[in-house]
Amino acid sequence: MLFSAGVYQQAVIGFDSRFVLFAQEMLRHGPSVFPTTYGEPYADYSAVSTLFIWLLSLPFGQVNSLSAWLPSAFAGAVIVTLMFRLLAPHSPRWALLSIALMLMTNTFITETRAVSLDLMLAAVAFAVFYLGYAADHFEARRRWWLILPLLLLGFGIRGPIGLVIPTGMLCSYFLINRQWQRLFGFGLSAALLLTVCVGALLWLADTSGGPAFMHDVVRMQFMGRMDGSEGASGSLYYFTGSLGNYALAYPLALLVLVVVWLTDARQPGPALRLVHYCTAAALIVMVGLSIPQAKKARYVLPMLPMLAIIAAYPFQVAQGRVFAWLRGGMQGLWLVMPAVLVVGLLIVQRQLTEPLTSIFIILGTLQAIAFALLFKSQWRAQALAICAVLALWLVYILVFEPVERRLYDTRTFSREAFAFVQKDPAPLVLHGMGKDAKAIKFMVNIRQDLQPVFTESIQTLESVAGPAWLMMDQSDYNALHGTVLGSLPPVLSGRFDKNDFVLIHLQKP
Repeated sequence: MLFSAGVYQQAVIGFDSRFVLFAQEMLRHGPSVFPTTYGEPYADYSAVSTLFIWLLSLPFGQVNSLSAWLPSAFAGAVIVTLMFRLLAPHSPRWALLSIALMLMTNTFITETRAVSLDLMLAAVAFAVFYLGYAADHFEARRRWWLILPLLLLGFGIRGPIGLVIPTGMLCSYFLINRQWQRLFGFGLSAALLLTVCVGALLWLADTSGGPAFMHDVVRMQFMGRMDGSEGASGSLYYFTGSLGNYALAYPLALLVLVVVWLTDARQPGPALRLVHYCTAAALIVMVGLSIPQAKKARYVLPMLPMLAIIAAYPFQVAQGRVFAWLRGGMQGLWLVMPAVLVVGLLIVQRQLTEPLTSIFIILGTLQAIAFALLFKSQWRAQALAICAVLALWLVYILVFEPVERRLYDTRTFSREAFAFVQKDPAPLVLHGMGKDAKAIKFMVNIRQDLQPVFTESIQTLESVAGPAWLMMDQSDYNALHGTVLGSLPPVLSGRFDKNDFVLIHLQKP
């Protein structure tokens, strides 16, 4: 409920537009092996994640932000549930505070309230790790067979990387335990499964779109990510960039690991062993995904549950002065979180149009509760963490999201522009918008199939014969100054994806 609170008819923005468009076309034309845009198969993803959105959209009769976000919300809830089941036998407090640290992580917040294939993969990977651990520690060997369908699900959601990451995380557990037979047996089985899945994917691609489409699948799902043609970053990006993208969990986890190495390494126990397993699994994710040149912060989401568990480990350790300092520091930070957010909102208040009085009242109430619970030693840490989580999510949902959706709105201009096209039907030309870029953000707001004309150069645009409707960025329109098209006045001007856009009507020659 937290992950989907306030979501139903919100406008679709940003990266979500692509997946909502996939689901819209599937809702109009029926399921397919690959999602489609403009009626053509799209090579970068299989249709598994789109099928989830499609199924959840059927009761509504349309794709909305709730049905689009629910798969991610379910994935986040699965991670929370499995974290509690994993840690509660050691300590319910450790479990709750690990979950709280994860819920306070920026990347987790943004990905749960969006269409996030990487969060779905994180749920699959953590479930595989949990099943491997539970087989040895919770006498749950009968559930071992669930790992196979989970690996298949991971491949369906994220392609080859969706099978490799869960496999690597579970193999790291076998490696730490020196279970060589399981390590090699499971690793070889997973490699065979990966080969079969890749072969099936390429066969389905060839069947769906022919050899050219199959080559696009290889380029986009395999080679493009490895060689950096889809966007490259440095080899240490995940190790350095995660300090901000995965704060507070990542910096705290690093600090805890240093303290463990210096002070607690000679005190082995089940809890410390679990920290070792989580460290190895997180390291596998970070090192493994550092090999491909294409890197984005959300790709390493599968490591986040591990980092949160490590970061909350000081609350599981009863002895040690340094661990006591860490506990005190974290609780101090959680204590002042509502007040810090109030100060932040006061600083940016003039730039916001939304009234903040009710939010200030709620944050003030949470701050008062936090101070009141400061002296309840038994539940102090959990209570302070819960107050911090509620304050952070409140500000994100009620302040940040509305501002972000207003700045990057595309629905208002798109529907107004298409209303002109419907009143006076003529081809729609999208100039300089990119078939797989801003054009997607226009198409997602149109409730029917449409085949626009795409132009990128002024020469191509000038060759368009009227009548036609021309949509473009204000800067591209300004570049037409001195031409015939530049002399045509816009029939519509407005904001589109944080830019000024215009719609021009080209009459018959």
